[in-house]
Amino acid sequence: MKKPVVALVGRPNVGKSTLFNKLVGKKVSIIEDTPGITRDRIYGNVKYGDYNFHLIDTGGIDLSEMDFNDDIKVQAELAIDESDVVLFVVDGKEGLTSNDYTVKEMLKKCSKKVIVVVNKVDSKLASDNQYSFYELGFENYMFVSAEQNIGIDDLLKEITSDFQEYEEEYDENTIKFSLIGRPNVGKSSLANAILNEDRIIVSNVAGTTRDAIDTPFTYYGEQFVVIDTAGMRKKGKVYEAVERYSLLRSLKAIDRSDVCVIVINAEEGIIEHDKHIAGYALEAGKPVIIAVNKWDTVEDKDSKMKEFKQNIRNNFQFMDYAPIVFLSALTKKRIHTLIPEIKKAFENSKKEIKTSLLNDVIMDAYQLNLPPSYKGKRLKIYFASQVATCPPTFNIQVNSKGLVHFSYERYLENKIRESFDFEGTPIKIQFKNKGEEKL
Repeated sequence: MKKPVVALVGRPNVGKSTLFNKLVGKKVSIIEDTPGITRDRIYGNVKYGDYNFHLIDTGGIDLSEMDFNDDIKVQAELAIDESDVVLFVVDGKEGLTSNDYTVKEMLKKCSKKVIVVVNKVDSKLASDNQYSFYELGFENYMFVSAEQNIGIDDLLKEITSDFQEYEEEYDENTIKFSLIGRPNVGKSSLANAILNEDRIIVSNVAGTTRDAIDTPFTYYGEQFVVIDTAGMRKKGKVYEAVERYSLLRSLKAIDRSDVCVIVINAEEGIIEHDKHIAGYALEAGKPVIIAVNKWDTVEDKDSKMKEFKQNIRNNFQFMDYAPIVFLSALTKKRIHTLIPEIKKAFENSKKEIKTSLLNDVIMDAYQLNLPPSYKGKRLKIYFASQVATCPPTFNIQVNSKGLVHFSYERYLENKIRESFDFEGTPIKIQFKNKGEEKL
């Protein structure tokens, strides 16, 4: 069973973005301070109790800005088509407008569960407008204030009330990897080269692959699934609504993957948007491989390879643990180097380190390089343990986590990586004050 999808629909300025951030929570800010990979968010994951679901924001529908033309209709219909539940967000303070009635007519035609979310109920005007919203004629109404965190828990209960327990689509020993990257870097061709057969449409027209396509295969007796995704277009170049949801499907593919292969075009080199795309995988906590495709077009390959590697390291400093492979989907040269790296990254993401060994490494690192004191106080480390895998996650008990500087956290991560092979996978370090809960 696939993870459920919930869509936010409504006109502008009703508080959809605030509600989106409230439901998704802190996860949206994981990479905010990393230069070069921040992005506008239309997609996130929400965890509530035993349930997980995708959350998407469709953008505001505003008739005063433009006619309700085919493009906007396609955008709205795609959002509804992707979703299991639709949150129809309205402004409790302002009341109903003509745009709200337009959205209503569109949603009345769908067969999905619709929850009318009356936002901004913390205002006096909202109580005066409250009963007018029942004119919309839907069954489910929730009254919330995303800004003040009012009614959010009740909303989540209603969203998940019909959800079934999420089940994996494949056996746990099957390694699922997605091919992600800008349009026309050769992702579908690379999938074909791996499979050695033409199951996926290949075209020189950017954006041919609209949906993510799963193809299971066996490699030396082991089960894999390659997920070919639609090319990710940079914001500002998304001219059609269809492209917006191709991005959504790509992000869903990343979420379903065990490993992400970031495909870069050797002919064009690295551009800023390649780093943005890598940011999606980083935010999801997925192991990554950087695959430089179309290497057959490069002359003087030996010297260029060293130069290209250094360029990648300079541009992808935030994932210096990612292995780099050079290959050609067209000629199938060096294709054999990719799968072993995927397997290794997957295995490293599931690796568990004995507590005693981990503490030896952390305590040795601490004694070797004591953190500087701040206002007469110095960070002290008491105990370290691994608390999760995929990605490997470590708790470190300290006297005051407020004394942890980013550079010292990076130092400890480097020491862990020097001692244990975590190539290909990100690792997370969580600092906890002594006595604080582990998770």
